[in-house]
Amino acid sequence: MEFCMKPIGYVESPYTSEEQIPKGRGAKHEAEGTLVVHPEFAEGLQDIEGFSHLFVIWVFHRSQGFSLLSHPPTADRPHGVFATRSPRRPNPIGLTVVELLGREGNRLRVRGVDMLDGTPILDIKPYLSSIPEEKLRRGWMDQEQGPSKA
Repeated sequence: MEFCMKPIGYVESPYTSEEQIPKGRGAKHEAEGTLVVHPEFAEGLQDIEGFSHLFVIWVFHRSQGFSLLSHPPTADRPHGVFATRSPRRPNPIGLTVVELLGREGNRLRVRGVDMLDGTPILDIKPYLSSIPEEKLRRGWMDQEQGPSKA
């Protein structure tokens, strides 16, 4: 079964190359950017201003091919692609949580972008989580790099 998805918009980001994006455990994603929603989908932004954070589902549009094993820059060995955030995935879909700073029509000003400029956006959803920090596990990242200081 195949799915055909149409982007609802794109990201305006300060990052023009993958090398510019902070990576690895402890990387700070504080860059500000804009989620630009195509006019035909702008009505779907109604009432979004009440949320502090958003999930952004997007496409690794520059990624080519995939590998089932990935060697993250901070890891000492390869890991399965589904245990990493590698862009080289069977379905090149990305997921980012951003802080909503404001809305101007079909444009959402956000903090926390880790996408390239021009990245296609597939969906935006309010961020809701009921998982307390002390119950979160980070798999191999905790084992190789020690517990999070955050």
